[in-house]
Amino acid sequence: MSKFYLLAYNSAQAVGWSYMLLKMGSHFALGGATDTLYDGVKMSLQVFQTLAMLELVHAMLGLVRSSVQVTMQQLFARMYITWAILYSLPPAQLSLGFPILLFAWTVTEVIRYSMYAVSLVTSPPFFLVWLRYTFFIIAYPMGLVGELMVSYSGRTYAEEHDIFAVKLPNKLNITFHFPSVILVFMVLYIIFFNPMYIHMFGQRKKVLGGKKEE
Repeated sequence: MSKFYLLAYNSAQAVGWSYMLLKMGSHFALGGATDTLYDGVKMSLQVFQTLAMLELVHAMLGLVRSSVQVTMQQLFARMYITWAILYSLPPAQLSLGFPILLFAWTVTEVIRYSMYAVSLVTSPPFFLVWLRYTFFIIAYPMGLVGELMVSYSGRTYAEEHDIFAVKLPNKLNITFHFPSVILVFMVLYIIFFNPMYIHMFGQRKKVLGGKKEE
């Protein structure tokens, strides 16, 4: 039963992210502008990225071998960009960074979910495994640049409109300044990029190296 559920889940995600990739391609093929792309894909992005929160449940229940901590970190980063930045800060939606990150996210997820779905039925073909452990070379830097760009574009708006602001005085005697949080996350993205990038190259060598030996 769990295998059938995971097959259905991963297949649905692969279809959803494929739809977004095709939607983006058709948008630009028909002469669409960068600043109108978000409106065309926002619902799909919000639905399928939020649906991915189920992966934390999968890890917690032992349905997959993924680390709960790593899964939580990855999902938090995506949900932060999807909801706190893109949904909450309109200038971020108009940024050139959005199509950059959307391309990186969609291709990555189409490959990833397709491989997971196929793996539940049979051994995935080498080209799919190769893509899974090769496309990140392009996707990671693109994703980082896109996420930094949309964050930067939305930060001024958050400052000017007091988005999520908590000011003193208040009953809890606490304060919260969202633009500062955005800045901190931008710095953290840059700091943690290199270790994660190097780690993925290590995974690539381990997986593809083993495949070649076979």
